[in-house]
Amino acid sequence: MSSQPTSAIKEILQKLESYCAYQERCHLEVQKKLIDFGISEQEKSQIIVLLIEHNFLNEERFASIFSISKFHQKKWGKIRIKNELKARRISDYLINIALKKIPSDEYNNTFQILADRLWETITEKNTLKKRKKFCDSLLRKGWESDLIYEKVKELER
Repeated sequence: MSSQPTSAIKEILQKLESYCAYQERCHLEVQKKLIDFGISEQEKSQIIVLLIEHNFLNEERFASIFSISKFHQKKWGKIRIKNELKARRISDYLINIALKKIPSDEYNNTFQILADRLWETITEKNTLKKRKKFCDSLLRKGWESDLIYEKVKELER
């Protein structure tokens, strides 16, 4: 196959450029999208290379934007963010770079506010059940267990 893309490949490439321009994407999302087009592995690889060369696809940029946005919008902790990025086959190296972009003071402040708010909204009278609901909720959001247990002790005083 020549290095020049065919007209069918150019058309698919245009669609995927729009797909990537609309929202930051990871390689896995683009690969899943490519399956719909029913093209050869070689053509899929060629398209991915072109998307990378034209800067439509960048895993480091994806991981950083994903981390910051999930932290700000969904109040996810680093564990949840890391697991979600791993599920998208992002390398540990890029995950660590992305997580470092979350300012630690903002991370801690967000946790404190989230935990205080959550504690106030749990109406459970039984202390053990309230503690369990509190911890489970924050663990699901991916916050570190040491932060959670330290906070629960503080709130029970």
